[in-house]
This record gives sequence, structure tokens and C-alpha cells, in this order.
Amino acid sequence: MINQLHLAMIELYKGDAKRIQHFCKVHSYAKLIAETENVDKNCQFIIEAAALTHDIGIHICEEKYGSCNGKLQEKEGPAIAEKLLGELGFDRNISERVQYLIAHHHTYGNINEMDYQILVEADFLVNIMEEGSSKEAAIKAYQNIFKTSCGKKICREMFGI
Repeated sequence: MINQLHLAMIELYKGDAKRIQHFCKVHSYAKLIAETENVDKNCQFIIEAAALTHDIGIHICEEKYGSCNGKLQEKEGPAIAEKLLGELGFDRNISERVQYLIAHHHTYGNINEMDYQILVEADFLVNIMEEGSSKEAAIKAYQNIFKTSCGKKICREMFGI
């Protein structure tokens, strides 16, 4: 099912190579971190589905608001994900959790579950690089966001911390 979702997201984002590359990279890091942290199969599945769909609201935000900031993505993304996941036959409980993660992936104050933590870490790893953030910004993210051993290791090594 993850591969079906991956292909469906590529189709949904056709013509937007930058965004396709983004969610593919976030998925790759999320999968690596989750496997290294030994999460259970259900959590792994949720993490991978959320990583692929976390920015699913970007295009509608650009159309509706002329902006795709994180809070707008959190607002618009879950409904689009619900429809796509339903069409692909995802279990309702899985879909609801993925929607929750989409609705909170730019909210960092109350990260209380491993799937949420890993999604945020994977997105940060990619965003720091894509946005050309300074080493100081990477250090700040490392200190304030990263909690998993694997995520911290990747961040340290990638950004020379």
C-alpha cells in the first residue's frame, strides 16, 4: 500500500518535481529513522504514509491563499489526505492518524508520540538543506527538535554539528 500511495502522490504532484523530490526525501529519512528506532509495524506504516502525504495541502493552499505556509498546510491537508487514503483503501484508523500528523507537522510544542516525532525530524532534515539554512539554524533545530538517536545522528553528521 505504501508504494501505491507513493505513486498516487507522484501523480497528484505531476509537473512539480521540487515537491515530489521533497516528499520522497522526507519519506526516505522517516523510514530510516523509524526502522532504526525499532518502531512496530503499525507505527512504521503510519510514519511512511504521513511522510509521503505531509505536504498534500500545498497546491490547494497556493490556489486558495496564494501562500503555502505551514499553518495553511495543516488546515487544508487532512481533508485531501482523507479522500486519497480512502480511495486507496487505507484503514480508517490509519487514515485518521495520518490526517492528525498532517494537521500538526508544523506544530512543535507538544510532540508526544514517536510517529509525530519522526515525521517532524525527517521534515526538518530535508527543510534545513532545501532552505539553505545556516549551521546555527541546524544547531538550534538539533537542540530543540531532534529526540531520536537516529535523527540526531543524521543531523549531526549531515550538518557537521
